[in-house]
Amino acid sequence: MTKKHCLFCDEIVPIAAEGDYDRYLGCSCSPGGYYNLLRDSYESINALPHPKKRDILHLISGYIRELTDCEEKVTLTFSDLETIANSPKIPVTIEDKGNRLLQYLYRHSGSAGEPVVIQPLSGSYNLTYSPNLQELVYIIDKLINEQLLIREGMTFKLTDTGWSEAAAGAGGKKLKPCLILTAEKKELRLEWQEMLLPKIEQFGYLPRLLSHEKTQNRDSLELVVDSKLIIADLTGQSPEVYFAAGYALGLSIPVIWTVNSSAADELNVHVQAIRPIVWDTAEELAVLLRQKLSYERIEKAEGTAQ
Repeated sequence: MTKKHCLFCDEIVPIAAEGDYDRYLGCSCSPGGYYNLLRDSYESINALPHPKKRDILHLISGYIRELTDCEEKVTLTFSDLETIANSPKIPVTIEDKGNRLLQYLYRHSGSAGEPVVIQPLSGSYNLTYSPNLQELVYIIDKLINEQLLIREGMTFKLTDTGWSEAAAGAGGKKLKPCLILTAEKKELRLEWQEMLLPKIEQFGYLPRLLSHEKTQNRDSLELVVDSKLIIADLTGQSPEVYFAAGYALGLSIPVIWTVNSSAADELNVHVQAIRPIVWDTAEELAVLLRQKLSYERIEKAEGTAQ
C-alpha cells in the first residue's frame, strides 16, 4: 500500500485513493480510523509558510481526531483549513482544552474510575488541540491538581467530579445503537428490559430488543446495519436470530452470543465456534455482559496502545 506524509500530525501513513481524495489511515489524527483529503489540496497545504503551518496544522489534527473519535467522517480541502481554525468550536483557552480531554475520557469509559489507556502520549497532544506534548502534560497536571483526573503512567481515570463535569460539557453521551436478538419470550422481555438494558447503556450503547418474528423484515435488517453491536440470544433456537446475527457478522458488526443454561446442550452450532455466554437468570446475564463489555473495552484500549 502507498504511504504518504500526513501534513497535520507529521506521520508517514498508508493512504488509499478514493476518487479525487486520498484516505489517510490510522495516523495520530485518527488512530484506528481515517480522514479524507482532496488530493489537489496536498501541495497547497504543504506550500504554506512555516509560521502559518505552526499556527493551524495542529488545530486541524485535533479537529480530525475529535470528530473521528465521535464516529463522524472527516473530508477536507485546502479551503476548509482557515474555516476550521477560526471556528468558535475550536478550544483556545487551557480550560477549554482540558474539557476536551475530560470529554475524550468520558466517551471511552463507562463510569468514573474506569481506566482509559492513552498511548503513545507523545502522539496524543491533539486530544487537547495542543501544539506540543509540553502543553498536554501541563493540562493533565492541572486537571489532576483540580481533582478531576487520576493518572497512573499511561492510564487515566476520571474522578467522580471529573465525570460529572465531562458529562455536563458533553451534553450527555451519544449512545451507539445496539440490537438484542431473542426468541419470543414474553415472560423474559420485561425482566430483560429492567436488568440488561441499563447495564448495556452504561457502556455507551443504546439497546433495543428485537424478537424473532420481526428479524427478517426490511426495517429490522436496516436496524442490524445501523447497529454497532449485536447481542444474539440462542435460547429459543430461532432460525431468524441465527440469520440476523450471521448477517451482522457479514457486515463486520461485533456479535455477542448468549444462551440459557437449559438450552446450552441443544444448540445447532458448535459451541466452541461461537463461545456463547451461558446464563441462568437475567440478573446473572446482566453481570456477565457487563464483564464481557468491560474486558473488550480494556482489550481494545491495550491493542490501540501497542
